[in-house]
This record gives sequence, C-alpha cells and structure tokens, in this order.
Amino acid sequence: MDELYFQLGWQHIINWDAYDHTLFVIALSAIYLLRDWRKVLVLVTAFTVGHSITLALSVLHIIRIPGPLVEFLIPVTICVTAVSNILKREEEPQHLQLNYFYALFFGLIHGLGFSNYLKSLLGSQTNIVQPLLGFNLGLEFGQIIIVMSILLVSTTIVKISQVKRRDWNMFLSSATFGIAFLMVIQGVRSLFF
Repeated sequence: MDELYFQLGWQHIINWDAYDHTLFVIALSAIYLLRDWRKVLVLVTAFTVGHSITLALSVLHIIRIPGPLVEFLIPVTICVTAVSNILKREEEPQHLQLNYFYALFFGLIHGLGFSNYLKSLLGSQTNIVQPLLGFNLGLEFGQIIIVMSILLVSTTIVKISQVKRRDWNMFLSSATFGIAFLMVIQGVRSLFF
C-alpha cells in the first residue's frame, strides 16, 4: 500500500472541504449508538466498496459523468438517507437491508465526486492499483474516525443527557437534511443556470 495516498485519503475525508462526504457519513450513522459500532462499520465499508468501484472506473476513464450532475446527486443521497432516518418509527434500527443499499449504491455516486481529485493526484501514472488502494484505505480510516466520533457524541447525548434516542435521531437527521438540501439547491443552479 502506498502510504502517501493512504495519508491523502484520510486527510481528504477529515478536511472541511469534504463536508458533503462527512454529512453522508453522519446521516448514515445518525440512528446508531456506540454499542452498534459493528453494524456501522459494515455500513461504512459497504459505502467504501461502492465508492471504490466508481472511483476506479472513473480514474481508468471507463465511465464519465459530468461534474455538475455528480455535485447535484451527492447532496441528494444525503437528503434521501436523512429523510429515511426521520421516517423510521422504531427507536432502535431493526433491519439494515435498506441502509446497506444506501451505503453501497450511494457510495457509487460519492466515488465519482472524488475521481477528479484523485486523477489530478495520479497525473500520468500508469500503475494505479497501489495508489487507489492506499487512497481508499485512507478514506475508510477517515470515515471510521468520523463514525466513532458521531457514535460517541450520540451515546453521550442519549445515555448521559437522557435525550430520547428518537429525538436525537430527528435532530441530527433534520440538521443534516437541512444542510444537504441547501447543497441540492446549489446543485440545481449549477446544472441549469
């Protein structure tokens, strides 16, 4: 694995410039607490798998999707995930199937968002396997840092502050939705105006 690309991967995720990616991870994690860390780790890994597939296909010039369309679709994925959280009736997540779908499928879309960044890093390099692997492992590491932070905050608020889990989910998911919705409006403007 290429350590430089690993470092670039996790630093890119932790960087405020990647807040759209961070918002998606927040939306994906909003319904969980620290005790659910295994479930969330599987979700984040499914997201990374989807992300890695389109990142590789885009870097290899197998697929090309216009940047403004991708920049519109990314916040749409955040909004859909947040609304799904808000509409959940049960206090604790029971079934992960829909969340796995969101993580994997929406990971495909988010991977396209990173492709131009990674292409610029790779330049004319022909062997992309190690840099791509290092970058994706770095992204996964950064996502795990974000997820563990969210789970820790959520657990603290729900368990120590005695806020109902459903209320915390509503707050966090609604806030995430609001920010992402503003991004959707910006995306519409860049697509059509």
